[in-house]
Amino acid sequence: MQDASSLPELWKAEEKMPFTGWDFSYVDGRMLLDPPPWSYTSRAKKLMRRASSLLDIATGGGERLLEMQDSWPAKVVATEGYPPNIALASTRLEPLGARVVEADSDEISPMAFADGEFDLVINRHAALHLDEIGRILADGGTLLTRQVHGMWAHDLLAIFGAYPQWPDASPQKYVPWLRRVGLELLDLREWSGKLVFTDVGAVVYYLKAVPWLVPGFSVDTHLDGLNRLQLQLDAQGQLAFKAMNYLIEARKPVGVRVTQLTDTA
Repeated sequence: MQDASSLPELWKAEEKMPFTGWDFSYVDGRMLLDPPPWSYTSRAKKLMRRASSLLDIATGGGERLLEMQDSWPAKVVATEGYPPNIALASTRLEPLGARVVEADSDEISPMAFADGEFDLVINRHAALHLDEIGRILADGGTLLTRQVHGMWAHDLLAIFGAYPQWPDASPQKYVPWLRRVGLELLDLREWSGKLVFTDVGAVVYYLKAVPWLVPGFSVDTHLDGLNRLQLQLDAQGQLAFKAMNYLIEARKPVGVRVTQLTDTA
């Protein structure tokens, strides 16, 4: 068992480790997520092969889009709003023929694309502005999104006195919104499982990399919660928390005008 007096310094070292794009390979084997029974990547690749134009919303550092390069359509555009990721995604994607557009991902801002510009829009873990997605989809176009449920890891957050910032981010919010703007739901798959950490340092790295989970998180300010986690780890051998994802696939019917409902989204 690790000497408890040395743990805070070890945790501070984890806190300083760099994080770029959306790459958690540093904690491979230390942060483990149960796999859902469906594959966003496989479905996205299948849809890409049928498409002529693709928009990837909030691509991060372009990691996931690069994994699917063998299925890219002729036109590929990606958006990203975090400056370090914009540079990283541009360096990775643009030499391959994709265009990277600087744009924040939220549920209120207009998208700088033409009506009907894309016949496939994909979105992995980013905000869903369904009014705008419906507008920029071509007739017969498809939206595919994998979303983190708003109550993701709420039991981990509670240890630090935090609460999910978007608890309503769920199918119960987005499926009715889809229908209000005229999109047709093709598939909805919900999943729950476990997010597991093998050491507290991996939790520190994760919470620094995803700062909206526990706002203001640091080892110094949240040491009590980290010590509680260490006691839990010593007693149970691992740290397991609630994980929830869902997959939505929707289509814009031919000849349907998408209604703008930003003020009610």
